[in-house]
Amino acid sequence: MATGRARAHGAIALAALCALVLFTATALWTQWARQDLDWVQATLSLYLHGPWGLALRSAYCVLAVAIMLLAWSLHAASRSPRRSAAAPLLFWMAACGLMGVAIGDSWLPTHAPLLAPLVHGLAANTAFLCVSVAMLLQSWYLRADPRWSRWAGAAWGWAWLCFVLLWLHVLWRGPPRGAGQKLVIAAVVLWLLAVALQAWRQSRPPAPR
Repeated sequence: MATGRARAHGAIALAALCALVLFTATALWTQWARQDLDWVQATLSLYLHGPWGLALRSAYCVLAVAIMLLAWSLHAASRSPRRSAAAPLLFWMAACGLMGVAIGDSWLPTHAPLLAPLVHGLAANTAFLCVSVAMLLQSWYLRADPRWSRWAGAAWGWAWLCFVLLWLHVLWRGPPRGAGQKLVIAAVVLWLLAVALQAWRQSRPPAPR
């Protein structure tokens, strides 16, 4: 029974890894393919429209599913005494925000141009704020889990770095907006990739001696 659960969590972690890699590859491709936009100045949301916009919007939804899967798996497999539903709920809210950005930007600008900026801003802010707080909470939970104790300190520090980068991006208007936003996104995705990879490794049976 325990082996079956471990395999299930391993499959979820592997699926999340694949989804995160797909999102990263799609985002990087659009930066190279869209020569009409300055990647330093243009935020990633500007790439949701025009050539390759559908691919990037789909990648947003794939990333949202990866976040949901990973959050559920970490919560269900946790042995931490600090385990609670707060972190997965925040991750799911962030994922819903991501899907709100992707789905809203697909038809709202045409059918409700006055409503589109409000929906986009609300969904994007929800995604950023919820995922940054969820990462901090999840890292704090992992530090009390004996299987994660050696690795969780790095996750905790990286989560704080993402939190600080997010608020620097919000409050400091000096740096280019596009590069600043993409730096925050890259830091968050790297944290998710590292956690998913570690969860997948832990699900594998130990090598025979």
